[in-house]
Amino acid sequence: MSASVCVTSFKGPKTVTSKSIITKSRCGSMVFPQKAYSVYGCGLGGSTRISSSSLQYRPGGYGGGYGFGYSGGYAPGILPGGCVVNDFQLNEKATMQNLNDRLASYLEKVRSLEAANAILERQIREYYEKKGPICQRDYSCYWNTIKDLKDKIKNATIHNANIILQIDNAKLAADDFRIKYEHEVVMRQSVEADVANLRHLLNQTNMGRGDLEMQINCLEEELAFMKNNHQDELAALRSQLTGTVNVEVDAAPQQDLNKVLDEIRAHYENIIQKHRREQEEWFKDKTAGLNLEVVISTETIQTSRSQITELRNTLQSLEIELQSQLSMKAALENSLAETEARYSAMLAGYQNQINMLEAELCEVRASIEQQGRDYALLLDIKSRLEQEIATYRFSLCIFWYGGSTIVISGGSQSSGGSHTITTGGPVQIKQTTTTSHQIY
Repeated sequence: MSASVCVTSFKGPKTVTSKSIITKSRCGSMVFPQKAYSVYGCGLGGSTRISSSSLQYRPGGYGGGYGFGYSGGYAPGILPGGCVVNDFQLNEKATMQNLNDRLASYLEKVRSLEAANAILERQIREYYEKKGPICQRDYSCYWNTIKDLKDKIKNATIHNANIILQIDNAKLAADDFRIKYEHEVVMRQSVEADVANLRHLLNQTNMGRGDLEMQINCLEEELAFMKNNHQDELAALRSQLTGTVNVEVDAAPQQDLNKVLDEIRAHYENIIQKHRREQEEWFKDKTAGLNLEVVISTETIQTSRSQITELRNTLQSLEIELQSQLSMKAALENSLAETEARYSAMLAGYQNQINMLEAELCEVRASIEQQGRDYALLLDIKSRLEQEIATYRFSLCIFWYGGSTIVISGGSQSSGGSHTITTGGPVQIKQTTTTSHQIY
């Protein structure tokens, strides 16, 4: 760090540096060691006096130099001509000490806040390194195991579904066989009932046949009885003819009775044969009609039974297909419900993780915003204090100096520049500000 004081009089400029400060006057020149100085004079042509103070470092900033230090501002180093320096310094020492203390406390607070800010930034970086996608754990070694387990779970689920489907199919097959057994039992009972009906019809037919045979026997007995009666009548007539007197009468020839009887016998035999043929034809027609009705009824019954059987088989197949479709639907609904429940649970877990991460992100953002606001507030306070320090520096440099112009140049931690003071009347202060730089 270096600083210089340039004193300009009517005889020419005088330059004083902090490394080797030379004061030119009528009495000659002097070389001082490296110290910080305050310059004040007595007027035109007077000698220039420089009060020095050692350059020292404090935790709050640099010690006073040129009558002003980096820790407080410009000190009352330039006084009006003819004033007592010690009295003025005693009056301003408390103010300088207060300013130095305030600046030291402010710088200490700034350093502590910067350290806290650095700690928070390090914690934020560590948090992002732990939570962020850059330093995520490598789970690639588990993906194959997870995939195998998922495949096993999927295969086990499919196997369980197949087993359940097979069980349902077996139950449906058992129900089908039970229904078929019941239908066969019903068909057997119906066939037995039909056989019983046919037996009853056969019995009725046999009874009708017996009745017809009895009628034939009765007719044969009646025919035999009529034959006997005819024989008796013929015998009686013959006996009557033999017992009578043969009286020949000239009359028309009579018919032969035997011939007449033979004709009557033939006539009745023809009638009997005719009745027999008619009864036999009637019996045959009746039997044929009954047999035809039985055959037609049997065919109708068989056709109806076959249709009923086909319809029952169709109904059974449709019921089996319906049961299989219902069981498949139930299995698919159960699988869908399990899948929805599983994915709902996974989605809920992911949503909870997202909510937690969003909450953490909001907290981090709020913390960062709060730290940014605190940092901005501290920067504002720092800038205000620097402005206040600059104001103190310039306010303490107002003095009267005759016949010379003093240029004081120096730098601080945040600003650097030169101040030109022209004496010989009211003080004119010109401030030239340069770019901020750090002095070590």
